[in-house]
Amino acid sequence: MNQRPYTVVLIVPTGIGASIGGYAGDALPVARAISQICDRLITHPNVLNGAQLYWNLPNASYVEGYGLDKFAAGCWGLRPVHQNRVGLILDQGIEPDLRLRHIQAADATRATLGLNLTDYLVTDAPLQVELRTAASGASWGTIGNPGSLLRAAEVLIKQARAEAIAVVARFPDETDDEALQAYRHGQGVDYLAGAEAVISHLVVRTFQVPCAHAPALMPLPLDPNLSPRSAAEELGYTFLPCILVGLSRAPQFVEKTSLSQTTSPKVISSSAPVDIWAEAVDAVVVPASACGGSALLNFSQSGTQIIAVEENQTSMQVFPEYLGIKAMRVNSYLEALGFLVAHRAGISVDALSPSLSSLHRLSSS
Repeated sequence: MNQRPYTVVLIVPTGIGASIGGYAGDALPVARAISQICDRLITHPNVLNGAQLYWNLPNASYVEGYGLDKFAAGCWGLRPVHQNRVGLILDQGIEPDLRLRHIQAADATRATLGLNLTDYLVTDAPLQVELRTAASGASWGTIGNPGSLLRAAEVLIKQARAEAIAVVARFPDETDDEALQAYRHGQGVDYLAGAEAVISHLVVRTFQVPCAHAPALMPLPLDPNLSPRSAAEELGYTFLPCILVGLSRAPQFVEKTSLSQTTSPKVISSSAPVDIWAEAVDAVVVPASACGGSALLNFSQSGTQIIAVEENQTSMQVFPEYLGIKAMRVNSYLEALGFLVAHRAGISVDALSPSLSSLHRLSSS
């Protein structure tokens, strides 16, 4: 008897100082492990991006955060692709030498990895990214010229036939030295992540195409005490390679209703058999203290199994019980893997315990 594909969503929210997944691609080992015990893994760039490091997971879908929220709400489906044509936007605020480094990185992915890129486009005004920190410690940010970003994306989609958009914005180098040192030593919050999410959300919300962002920064001085979790960001001049790799295979967004003209021409309104919808998700894995996100709240209403990992601590304190969410609490991702194996096999976790109790009679009244 054929069973439906076992589908897992892995979420590690951006910019909240997650002890696993709050740094430079350090949740990739978790994603790799989960991908081995499910048919389909759906996750987001914060999990799969590792600056110049990446890992090809053939059964993983690279879905931007806003798109993941719309997917969880049942508004958008995911349509797998063989390859996307990726358009590259470079912030006018990037210095000439640093811009050339990013162009060379993009060319390298074409020559070495065979990616399909359009010609790049420089925004008509500096994007003027500013960084902020919330009282909780989470990072966020603003874009001074969002119109410039959207105009560039529209040109790439309509004229260059881009099916996914990569954005490189110049981020401020002047940051809180104490916060930066804490992050480099594996103890702080990624101060760039919140602003990066704002950039990609804006493009995905407006054009319904996959998008991801890589910050442009000047290299930092060498630090002999650098944490391994932060090290991927210090390998060179650019974080772009993992973004382009992820976008090259990112699923397209589809709607069950008629689509707007701004949507990628590859996408059509009829539902194809390969499309993935929220009701196909079997389990969601999330840090136990970060259960307040839109996607998780929507999945919790659908009967999807929620697995809350206590070991992955964050700056948030939003536990599933606070929101009335029924979740399986586990100590670690290793324990989560064991639960997923049992769940996929249709085995009650009670049966794996030596203290299995007898059934009790229910009252009919």
